[in-house]
Amino acid sequence: MRNKLLFGRSIDTGSWVHSVDPRAKLTGMVLYLIALLVVNSWIALGLATVFSLVYMISTRIPLKYYAKAAKPLWVLMVFIFVVQSLSIKQGTVLWHIGSWELYSGGLSSGLIAALRMTLLVSFTAILTFTTTPGLLNQGLSGVLKPLRKVGISAERLTLMMGIALRFIPTILDETHKIMKAQAARGADMKELPWKEKGKLLVSLLVPVTVGAFRRAEELVLSMESRGYIVGAPRSEYHLLSWSKRDTGFILSYVMLVAIIVYLRFI
Repeated sequence: MRNKLLFGRSIDTGSWVHSVDPRAKLTGMVLYLIALLVVNSWIALGLATVFSLVYMISTRIPLKYYAKAAKPLWVLMVFIFVVQSLSIKQGTVLWHIGSWELYSGGLSSGLIAALRMTLLVSFTAILTFTTTPGLLNQGLSGVLKPLRKVGISAERLTLMMGIALRFIPTILDETHKIMKAQAARGADMKELPWKEKGKLLVSLLVPVTVGAFRRAEELVLSMESRGYIVGAPRSEYHLLSWSKRDTGFILSYVMLVAIIVYLRFI
């Protein structure tokens, strides 16, 4: 099961993207999200796609890994496409059944919305593919430091994110063990009909949730026994250093946002 879920895993290929400062990567991903939210035409979407492919190829990670990262959300993408397509009443009518009508403008808008979601999930996988959880937390802490002025603890936020990322493979392993135990008792998910598969998945929620709370309690006791205090001064194992390459990395995202905003309003 861990092999099926690639999102959130670090894949070291030694590319130059891997060595970019995690603060630059986080800032770039926020700018990329803004660019996708502004996209409303095929030209802008094509530009965002080319930009994404260039960076994906630069990581030296096979493109199929990015496709696998987006695969678990295909149901959401189909839902976005259907809702967007049927809610836009512009252009010529392409399909008509009862009260449901599909317009050319709605079809175009639905495809753009679904492809934007695909690009967002696939491209943001670069952040976790090229950055270890420790560096990601450290970069997030650096980005969120200004929030201290308004009373928000960046350490608490990064701690929660770090624990969540590290718990994902643990929970997946536990889920896989429970599914194997159920299969040994005759409840093989591959052979059951869809309705029974749904019931079996619901039955997984209780033991997985109980196991997650048990592990969380053990982690809290372990941290308290070691005298861990949130916000206490501590040294960093990796010292982050900003370079011209990191500045250029962010500037490329700024240019993408500027061009897409320009295309939207011309």
